[in-house]
Amino acid sequence: MSKTTSQPLDHITVVSLEHAIAAPFCTRQLADLGARVIKVERPGDGDFARGYDQRARGASSHFVWVNRSKESLALDLKNPEHLAVLKQLLHKADVLVQNLAPGATARMGLDAASLRTLHPRLIVCDISGYGLDGPYRDKKAYDLLIQSEAGYLSITGTPEQPSKSGNSIADIAAGMYAYTSILAALIHRDKTGEGAHIDVSMLEALTEWMGFPMYYATDNAPAPTRNGASHATIYPYGPFLAGDGNSVMLGLQNEREWLQFCKLVMLDDALASDTRFSSNKLRHENKQLLEPLILQVFASLTAAQVIERLDKAQIANARMNNMADVWAHPQLKARKRWVDIDTPHGALPALLPPGQSDAFNYTMGAIPTVGEHTQGILDELGIQINQNHTP
Repeated sequence: MSKTTSQPLDHITVVSLEHAIAAPFCTRQLADLGARVIKVERPGDGDFARGYDQRARGASSHFVWVNRSKESLALDLKNPEHLAVLKQLLHKADVLVQNLAPGATARMGLDAASLRTLHPRLIVCDISGYGLDGPYRDKKAYDLLIQSEAGYLSITGTPEQPSKSGNSIADIAAGMYAYTSILAALIHRDKTGEGAHIDVSMLEALTEWMGFPMYYATDNAPAPTRNGASHATIYPYGPFLAGDGNSVMLGLQNEREWLQFCKLVMLDDALASDTRFSSNKLRHENKQLLEPLILQVFASLTAAQVIERLDKAQIANARMNNMADVWAHPQLKARKRWVDIDTPHGALPALLPPGQSDAFNYTMGAIPTVGEHTQGILDELGIQINQNHTP
């Protein structure tokens, strides 16, 4: 099948009042599919995520990740003249996404009820920490706080110390559900002609991802314990140190694999018949006895040699990669998953969106500077405003 020049969302215009990660991650994925995404930013500094760091060759690592392929429109929404521009822009928009502070859009007359009275086909997506109602509605919500509220920290880390996720998992979860909900709303609109109001809560998004540990602890049963990088209920499953100082991640799922592990990795047929380890339940209960046996064998091997044995035994395994390893990952390179995108600081590699399609190419556009597209958008609307900004 040959790819077309058309893209699934190249007929869709998205306006986004966004900052940080959750909403920008949602809208970047819409842009990947061809949507025109107009990012409304404060004049001057813009989205505060632009200033998180300068690690991406002078640009913010967070900002580069979630803001390619967008147009930046600089508006001071406290200025009535600028707010009028946004309201006129919404006449031609299909989707409005926002993750401002609770109540901010309502104070500007941009709440879903008001907007959909004027624009019945508009899809409005509100992303917040706790949702648009309920007793927690007005609480501030940052990623780490939601990880805590959703119980994620209670099962993540070591027995001695809970640990946050190394990435913004609550923001990512909310962004993903906003993205998929908008796609569903566009399909629904094609069928009915009606827009939609989508209310995405970071707490609800991450709680959905907590399904296994919550059901495991049904009716106040003990929850999964914090086990570092090891599995809470399966053993051996987790990182094991090899003799060269590198760790290998491995996981066994069933008794057939345990027999293969004993025979081809441990080179110890007798271990397979040891009654202390004859089921996963017993291996997990007796892991303090089993772990030293595994580490003793691995101590005489390099990580590469351990992986070679695991592959021979068809035991699932992985290297414990750092960021440099992932940038250079041979599988990603072989599948040509990296392309260069333009930024105000020069070209940077970007990962093509997961999910290769033979029907179309993804948009992999530039990272905008603050207000880069303001004049062009104003010209489209036939509007002139005072764009001078006093910090």
